[in-house]
Amino acid sequence: MKASEFRELSVEELEVKTRELAEALFNLKFQHATGQLDNTAQLKRTRRDIARVKTVLEEKRRANED
Repeated sequence: MKASEFRELSVEELEVKTRELAEALFNLKFQHATGQLDNTAQLKRTRRDIARVKTVLEEKRRANED
């Protein structure tokens, strides 16, 4: 997803999305370790999505403080 799509979500939805992506990353790492992961680019994409969500989440939290 793009950062603009994440900005449309609420703080609660972003927190849920972070947990979902973290779980997906764990599963991808497990598949990679066992040799079952064919597309290793998914690891990078998932890590970047987690970073995007966390960035947008922090932006929203700082905006709420002001």
